[in-house]
Amino acid sequence: MRREFFLISAVIFAAVGLTSWFWPPVLWSLIVLAPVFLIGMNDALQTRQAIRRNFPLIGNVRYLFEMIRPELQQYFVESNQSGRPIPRDIRSVIYQRAKGALETQPFGTQLDVHSEHYEWVNHTITPKPVSTKDVRILVGGPDCRQPYLASVMNISAMSYGALSSAAVSALNLGAQKGHFYHNTGEGGMSPYHLLGGDLCWQIGTGYFGCRTPDGRFNEEAFRERAILPNCKMIEIKLSQGAKPGKGGILPAQKVSEEVAKIRLVPQGKDVMSPAAHAAFSTPKELLSFVKRLRDLSDGKPVGFKLCVGNKHEFIAICKAMIETGIKPDFITVDGGEGGTGAAPLEFTNYVGAPLEDGLSFVVDALRGFGLKQDIRVIGSGKVFTSFDILKRLAMGADMVSSARGMMLAMGCIQALKCNSNECPTGVATSNPQLVKGLHIPHKKDRVARYHHETVHAFVELLAALGYHHPSELQRADVNRRLTDGRVRTYEELHPSMPEGYILDHANWSKLAPSWQLALHKAQSSSFQPAALREMPTAPSRAV
Repeated sequence: MRREFFLISAVIFAAVGLTSWFWPPVLWSLIVLAPVFLIGMNDALQTRQAIRRNFPLIGNVRYLFEMIRPELQQYFVESNQSGRPIPRDIRSVIYQRAKGALETQPFGTQLDVHSEHYEWVNHTITPKPVSTKDVRILVGGPDCRQPYLASVMNISAMSYGALSSAAVSALNLGAQKGHFYHNTGEGGMSPYHLLGGDLCWQIGTGYFGCRTPDGRFNEEAFRERAILPNCKMIEIKLSQGAKPGKGGILPAQKVSEEVAKIRLVPQGKDVMSPAAHAAFSTPKELLSFVKRLRDLSDGKPVGFKLCVGNKHEFIAICKAMIETGIKPDFITVDGGEGGTGAAPLEFTNYVGAPLEDGLSFVVDALRGFGLKQDIRVIGSGKVFTSFDILKRLAMGADMVSSARGMMLAMGCIQALKCNSNECPTGVATSNPQLVKGLHIPHKKDRVARYHHETVHAFVELLAALGYHHPSELQRADVNRRLTDGRVRTYEELHPSMPEGYILDHANWSKLAPSWQLALHKAQSSSFQPAALREMPTAPSRAV
C-alpha cells in the first residue's frame, strides 16, 4: 500500500543516513535506492493504473508478468497440441521442413484418436507409386487468353506494410525458386514483389496501385502494372476471413514516401480502405469488372476472393454468371479462421463462415449451376500441412494458399506482436533494427524448401489413397469423429451437389431449407435479398 511504501522508504533512507556517519561507503547504495524510490513515487502519484497507485513499486510485477505472459505460455505451459492459434506440433513440422531437418515423429501419434473432431483419410491396400511430377493446376476459363499453370500450394495475401520489406522479398524469391505464386495482398505491388517470383495481384477496396487521387479505380495505372511479366493473375478482394465486412485506415505516420508511391496515395495523410468497392455494387457489375480487368491485362486470369457470409449473395453472383455468360477464372474462399496482422476481436472470432463451411457451399453452388468446370477454387485459411491441403481439395478446392505457414517458414515464432510493430523476427514490422535480423537469402531458401516438402508429402498421401491426381479426391475420403463418438465422412457431413442440379427449378423443393431460402432470395441484379412472396414447401430430402 502507499502508506507502507512511504513508511518503509523513510526508514531505509534514515538507516542509510545514520550508517553513513560510521561507514561512508554505504552512501553508494543510494545509486540503487534513489531510482527505486523515484519509481515508487511515480507509481503512487500517477492516476492511470490503480494497481500501481495502490501498491507502489511491487504493483509493477503484475505488468511485468502480463508483458511476458505469451512467452511463458508458449515455452512453459502449452502442450504440443494446445497452442493457439497454431499448435506447437504444427509449428515444429513447418520449421523442420523449412530447415530441411528430420521431420519424422517417433513412438506414434500424440493425438487422442477417439476424441471429438479427430480426422483421418481412407487409404488403399494397393497404393500407387509416388509421382515425381510437380502438381500443377491450370487457371484460366474460356475467356482467358493467358492461362497460368499454378502450383497446388501458394503464398496467400500479405501486404507490404503488414510485412517488412525483407519478409516480402524473401517470400517472392522463395516463390521464384519453388515455382509457385505470391499473392501481393491489397497493399499494392511493391518493388519487393518484383524480384522474380510469379504474382497474383490483389485489388482491394482502396485500389492501391491502381487508383485515382479520389480513391476510384484507375484503368491506366492498373494496366501499367497488370501487363508486367511477373503478374500472372489478378484477384479482386471482396472480403477477408479474419475481418470480413470491415474496411481500414492506414495512419498518416505509416504513409512514407515509398508507401505513397506504391499505393498511389498522398504522403503523410490517413488513407481509407472502404468496406465495399466503388467500382461495382451488384453481381452483374462485379462480373463486368472481372471482364474489364481481364481485357485490360491482355487476358490474364481474373478472379475474386471472399469469406462466405450471406449465402444468397454468392448465389446471386452465380445467377449473374448464367445470365451474362461472364465467369471469373478463379474464386478464392477465405475461412473465418484466417489470419491478419490486426483486427477487432469480434470480427476475428465471430464474423464469417469457417473455411470448411464456406468452401463446401461455394463448390456446391458452382456445381449446382453447372459452373465449376470453368472456375478454379482456391481454399485459404489455416493451411499448414499436406493433410490440410488434402482436406481442402477433398472438399472441392483445386488448390490452396497459405499465409501464416509461409511466415513460420521464414522464422515467425508466433510472438503475437503483429499489430504492435515489435515482431522480434523482423517478419511483421517496419522497425529497421528488427528487419535487419531477417536474412533474405537464407529465408527464401526456407520458404521454397517448406513448399517443396509439404507438396511432396501431399503427393505421398495421394499415392497412399490410390490416386494419381488431386482431382480424384472425394469428400468420402476424409472421416471425422463426432461428439457422440460416431464417425462421418465429409460427404455425409456436406453432401455433394450434383452437377447442374440447381438449373432445374423442379429440384429446388428437394434441397435443404437453407438452400431454398438462399435461392429464392438471390437476384442477379442486386446483392440485396429479393422479397419472398411465399416460402417453399418442406423438402423431401436434403442435399
